[in-house]
Amino acid sequence: MLKEFKEFALKGSLLDIAVGFVMGAAFKSVITSFTGGIVSPLIGLLLKSDLKELKWIVREGVANADGVVEGTIAVLYGEFITNVIDFIIVAFVMFLIVKAVNKFKRKEEEAPAPPAGPSQEELLAEIRDLLAKK
Repeated sequence: MLKEFKEFALKGSLLDIAVGFVMGAAFKSVITSFTGGIVSPLIGLLLKSDLKELKWIVREGVANADGVVEGTIAVLYGEFITNVIDFIIVAFVMFLIVKAVNKFKRKEEEAPAPPAGPSQEELLAEIRDLLAKK
């Protein structure tokens, strides 16, 4: 069983998936940083507030003895918009990567055609002639 697991774990496709997963996680953090550090502030300039801080307060909370407000219910639509922007950027970059990979695959598939042999009609005529001789 250990030998089978080792063969499974060391297959190229599994290692490719693992590398892709780690690269995807790193790429996601770069995109999140880009959106949070560059895109959100620029959009915030237009909205006169931080995009991630936009929210709709459904119910106000109550201040406790320490002055901390508890029990506030809010819809954090600014954070949702930021995550949608992250997703769109990641999806677009992945589209470009897949498109580039497919372009390279098509070039590989365009191998030279096999040497031309007799046509189907010529083969059928040859079979007909061989059968006619018998």
